[in-house]
Amino acid sequence: MIVTKNWLNEWIDLSEVPTEQLLKTLNAIGLEVDRHDAIRVPDKIVIGFVESCERHPDADKLNVCQVNTGNDVRQIVCGASNVRAGIHVAVAMVDAVLPDGLKIKAAKLRGVESLGMICSAREIGLPSVGEGIMILDDSIGKLTIGQELNTYPLFCDDIIEIELTANRGDCLSIHGIARDLSAAFNKDLKDVRKKEEQEGRLGIGRILQLQHSETFDTELLFGAVDIKELYVPFLITLRMAIIEESYETVLDAFLQYATHNTGVILRAYPFNALEETPNAKSIISLAKDDNGYAALYGKTKLSVIGVSQEKEARFCDNEGLAIIEASYIPPEIIAQMMGERKIESCAHYYRTSRGSEPKLDAGIRYAMELFEKHSPSTIYAGHLELQTPREARVITMSENEFESFIGMKVDKTTLTHILKNLGMLISKPKASIFAITIPHFRHDIVNRQDIIEEIVRIVGIDNIPSQPLVFAEGNQNTPDLEEYRKTRMYRQRSAANGFFESVHFVFNERVVLERFGFVCTDESKELLNPITANMDTLRPTLLMGLLNSASANVKVNQKKIALFETGMVFDTNRSESKRIAFIISGASQLDKLSNAGKAPTIDFATFTQCIGDVIGEFELSAHTATHALAHPYMCAKVLIAGVDAGELFRVHPHVEEELDLGHTYVCEIEMDKLPYGLVQAKPFSKYQASFRDLSILIPNTLTYEAIKEVILKHASADVKRFYPVDRYASQSLGDQVSLSLRFVLQSEEKTLEEEEITAAIEWILTGLKEELGVSLR
Repeated sequence: MIVTKNWLNEWIDLSEVPTEQLLKTLNAIGLEVDRHDAIRVPDKIVIGFVESCERHPDADKLNVCQVNTGNDVRQIVCGASNVRAGIHVAVAMVDAVLPDGLKIKAAKLRGVESLGMICSAREIGLPSVGEGIMILDDSIGKLTIGQELNTYPLFCDDIIEIELTANRGDCLSIHGIARDLSAAFNKDLKDVRKKEEQEGRLGIGRILQLQHSETFDTELLFGAVDIKELYVPFLITLRMAIIEESYETVLDAFLQYATHNTGVILRAYPFNALEETPNAKSIISLAKDDNGYAALYGKTKLSVIGVSQEKEARFCDNEGLAIIEASYIPPEIIAQMMGERKIESCAHYYRTSRGSEPKLDAGIRYAMELFEKHSPSTIYAGHLELQTPREARVITMSENEFESFIGMKVDKTTLTHILKNLGMLISKPKASIFAITIPHFRHDIVNRQDIIEEIVRIVGIDNIPSQPLVFAEGNQNTPDLEEYRKTRMYRQRSAANGFFESVHFVFNERVVLERFGFVCTDESKELLNPITANMDTLRPTLLMGLLNSASANVKVNQKKIALFETGMVFDTNRSESKRIAFIISGASQLDKLSNAGKAPTIDFATFTQCIGDVIGEFELSAHTATHALAHPYMCAKVLIAGVDAGELFRVHPHVEEELDLGHTYVCEIEMDKLPYGLVQAKPFSKYQASFRDLSILIPNTLTYEAIKEVILKHASADVKRFYPVDRYASQSLGDQVSLSLRFVLQSEEKTLEEEEITAAIEWILTGLKEELGVSLR
């Protein structure tokens, strides 16, 4: 963003502020100064008036001019193509020294005496304003022949280029920068409004009608002007060169200048591009285009609000009736739309996407004043307006909160002045409570921290007194620390049991996830600007990342792939939870002497044992997965302390084939279901434990869970634990299978006798026979 000190002075009185202080203040309030150039036209360069201009008698490209310089009329030979009689020019007098070191002397050019030099902008240290010499006009001030140029503010100025962060769209104008300086210097902005003369003017409602079915979150204001004899005054020409803006037509120059000055997005349309009606009015319509953007239509499409303008809808003539449009659309809305469906844009989109000025009447009014001042153009009275009701953001803070955040007390008056100068509305403080209404042009202020940031940057971080650090250690055993320690413990266990840690982005490809049956983030809460096309949603599972990593390891000939990952997953509402996931693919162990270099393939039992070595005791129960990654017949629910904690399964053969994997088993568990904390000591019997095996015949459809439930119901207190040790099936058994169970019995009070052990086992067997109809093998 490029400004000049004198341009800012049109909005705020900086006459008593030295340039160095201005630059320091801009940096202090967060508007970083990237470049500073001083415009200082040398002495002895005065305003002259060309009274006559004749062709040089001995040179086709030279002209002999009689130039009035105030004290005399002197002859100057000039080679510029645009020199002519009747214009005011910049004249370097004899003995003047130009910025490049050239000293002007009396000379003869092709035999004709020349007493000075008619200057171009570059020759006196200004930016180029086009080919040839400068042609001055009264836009720089009253033209007094013989007066030195450096006495005019325009030629004694400071160019300041400011590096703005993306969220400060409100400072993409002279008005916006001046508004921040108003808060920094505690000076009121100047009232630049002039009283509009409506009497005798034709109203815009006589010629134009706006049609719309809804507002599409836009705000529009239309004015009309009959352009006549419009030219670009030198002040606008020079300032457009200073801010490095180019323009195609005279009207473009005025509108771009007004936009840079006020921050309001302005466009112009030829009146004959609008749709005509029988009642002599023309219609401009607001509707959605094919891409879903708010667009204006006349006979054809005119523009997309805040984004682009059709080439055929631009006002290209030097005269004629023009419709001037001022527009505003919230930057978050237009940025989201461009992220979802990008279309071609023009220079205005840069301002729109960062936040333009929503006070549209200020931009229209300023542009109309320029037309009236620099041409006999006819301004139409009134405006056509479209507004979208917007709920104001109100942030409530107490005086104590300000002091707590900032670290020093700022009195109410100072707080009030700063916030009001920044354009915020403050209700009358009650009991030290401020209700702060955020203006629409500050879309970046959404919470209390943002308010504090505004106060601190205006007060100045250097003006906040340093305070000694207070070393008062609090309780370090916070829930976050405990969660970190728990995660670290299970990561270390995983690594100790042969798993390698894998780390992935929290993003996945939505299409792939949905193909495998996972439920992704709700589309209304989806990522607006994904890193890449295949990372366009938040992951609902850790398994896809592990499978892709395993597939990559296979491609480099890894035989045993054992990976784990801990990380966050997200549900449809973007709520996060932490999980740990494991994968083993291919061999169950590395090649070694004990397996003769032929490691066995991983199987369900081995993988389950590996998981148990990491997370401790757990149970498995029958489970049907809700996604397509799992093998339908090798899938189990993981239960920890009787609570559903995750799932363990073999990957579906089709998925294994797709990823070039061998037999692959995975397990994903919720971290908050894993045990962690102080280990509780349990009493341990000093008496001998006894082991008894029981082989029973059961129907092959009977689940172990049913058997376990009956055993637990009939087991005595001396039965400490039991577990299956063998399962046998054969044709001779028909529809039955043999299941061998091992029981561990131990008393806390004595060594169990054989009769007691036998009675305990018999009681269990009786329960199995009566409730499940099983028998001894």
